[in-house]
Amino acid sequence: MHIDDHDLGLAHDLEHLGSKLLQRRRALLWLASAGVAPLLACGGGGSDSDAVTTATIDGTPTTTPTTPAVANCAVIPEETAGPYPGDGSNTANGSIANALALSGIVRSDIRTSVGGATGTAAGVPMTVTLTLVNTNASCASLAGCAIYLWHCDRDGNYSMYSSGVTDQNYLRGVQETDANGQVTFTTIFPACYAGRMPHMHLEVYRSLATATSSTSKIKTSQIAFPIVDCQTVYATNGYSQSVRNLAQISFATDNVFSDGTTLEMASVSGSVAAGYAASLTVGIAA
Repeated sequence: MHIDDHDLGLAHDLEHLGSKLLQRRRALLWLASAGVAPLLACGGGGSDSDAVTTATIDGTPTTTPTTPAVANCAVIPEETAGPYPGDGSNTANGSIANALALSGIVRSDIRTSVGGATGTAAGVPMTVTLTLVNTNASCASLAGCAIYLWHCDRDGNYSMYSSGVTDQNYLRGVQETDANGQVTFTTIFPACYAGRMPHMHLEVYRSLATATSSTSKIKTSQIAFPIVDCQTVYATNGYSQSVRNLAQISFATDNVFSDGTTLEMASVSGSVAAGYAASLTVGIAA
C-alpha cells in the first residue's frame, strides 16, 4: 500500500475535505440562484448525490450536456454479473479473479489478452457502442464514468475461468465515457452456450479511478442481441455448437431476459463479411 510522504494527519484531511465540500455546495447554490443548472457527469468517485462534476471535453468545461435522442428514458434493469465477472468479487483457480487490476485493461480492443498473457479470441468481428445517460436529467449524457464490458468467446468460454482459457483474460476491458457519454469496444460476436441466450455483461463505475473492484460499481446489467443476427453469425465456421444451443433456448425461457429485453436489446447492423456494429443506450439514475 502506498503511503503519501506528505500525510498531515486525519484532522487536517477532514478539515480540508470539509472546506472543499462547502465550496462546492456554495457554488451549486450560486448556480441555482442564477438560474443555471449544473452539468451532470460522472468522475467524482463518490457514492452520494454530491459526486456530480461538470462535464468536460479535453479538460475544458462544456456549456451544455449532450443529450442523445432517447425514445424511452428509463433505467436499464439490474442483472446478475454471473459466475465469471473477473471483477474481484469471486475466485478462479484458488485466487481472486480481478481483471480490473491488470495492466492494460483500460482499452477499446478487447480481443487480445493483457498483463503478460498473449491469447487472442477468434470470431466474427463486432464493435459495441454504449451510451451512458442519466435518467434523472432527461437522459443527458454522462461523461467521465467507466464501463467494464466482458463476455464469452466463440466457444462459449469465459477467460480466467473456463477450462483451457484460465490463463487468458481476453474479451474484458474498461473505458471511460467521453463527452457524449459513449464508449466503443472492438470485440467478437459472443457464442450461445447451453442455458442462456447470447449476451454480454457490463458494469458501470463513477470513474476510471474507482473501476478497480466490484465493490465500487454502481450498475450491473446485460446486453441482448436480435435472434436473426445470432442465427446468421452462428451459421459460420467456429460457431457450430451455438446453433444447437440457440435452438434450445428463447428469451421467454432465459433466466435473465424472461422478464423482457426492451431496455437491454442492442441495435445491430452489418454482416459476417464486414463485421457487425451493436449499440445500446444504458440509462442509470445518476
